[in-house]
Amino acid sequence: MREGKDLNLRMSCLKFSCYILLSGFLIMETGACKNKSSHAESQDSSIINDPGLKNLNDSINKFPGDASLFLRRAILLSQKNAHELAFADFQKAWSLRQSLEIALPYAANLEILGRVNEKQILLESLYRQYPSNAQVGRLLADAYSVSGRSVQALGIYNEMISKDSLDPETYFEKAMLLETLKDTLQAIRALQKAYSFQGVDTYGLELAHLYAEQKNPRALEICDYILKHDSTRMLIDPFFIKGIFYANTKQYPKAIMQFDSCILRDWKTTDAYLEKGRAYFQMKNFNEALKTFNMAITVTSTDPDAYYWLGRCYESQNRKMDAINNYRKAISLDKNFNEARQRLEILDTGFAHPLH
Repeated sequence: MREGKDLNLRMSCLKFSCYILLSGFLIMETGACKNKSSHAESQDSSIINDPGLKNLNDSINKFPGDASLFLRRAILLSQKNAHELAFADFQKAWSLRQSLEIALPYAANLEILGRVNEKQILLESLYRQYPSNAQVGRLLADAYSVSGRSVQALGIYNEMISKDSLDPETYFEKAMLLETLKDTLQAIRALQKAYSFQGVDTYGLELAHLYAEQKNPRALEICDYILKHDSTRMLIDPFFIKGIFYANTKQYPKAIMQFDSCILRDWKTTDAYLEKGRAYFQMKNFNEALKTFNMAITVTSTDPDAYYWLGRCYESQNRKMDAINNYRKAISLDKNFNEARQRLEILDTGFAHPLH
């Protein structure tokens, strides 16, 4: 949304982590991991003495070499958010039997506990044992990517593609990594492969998003095709991407129509208000831009971009103090908002550069 940066579409349906692959194994609320230690100890104590676990505990005492029993208890403990206790059981189960059934939920447990290095070592071991398993490969590539080892992640994806050149999901995950590396051309090529092999909306919309950023009208073709087959009439992203294409090609009235279509389907779509307001701003219709950015704040009062663009509107109307106040608000919400800081420094020479 900000000047000097590539547009970062916040379309949750397009971006998904490989950790989703693990969600079927565990039902959990990660917030419980942040509880104070005293509360955690009390919770753990009550769980250990939970009557529902008594039979399983007795079975483990009777058959301490049965990995499946430790796995069952680990999963039950995970469902109760007792992740530290579950970790011990996952670790024991894995030491008794190194199998996919144990390793995948174990990896999820390590992720929750922040044991990133241990998770990576586990997945590396698993990938050596199951080099043809696409799920394991994607998880390892994602772990490498998250830890900043992009070269290794790309190596895994390329290795997987060499084994199965028709797997759309691997091409898609590779494209997501290439996007983060700003290699748009290669990301588009990978997405073209994924979408040609499996015409799901997720792949098509991500490809359309990159086309829109490249001002390529094929973005419109993909979005129109997806909208035509949207029987639920609930999709928003195709309209949003079309709006981005029109905004990037300076067809602002058409862009506004698309963002209005987003808002019509979901009036809480903050990004649609922000992009619509920017279109009005580019048309120098500052009054409409102000109304639109204020609507964005009504929907999400903590979005720093909305305050920044309000500041830009006020600055264009020579309302200096209103502009300063909104730039200050943007920075208070995001201390790394450099564009807002730069505008504030121009208007307020006494600005004290609050970095913290």
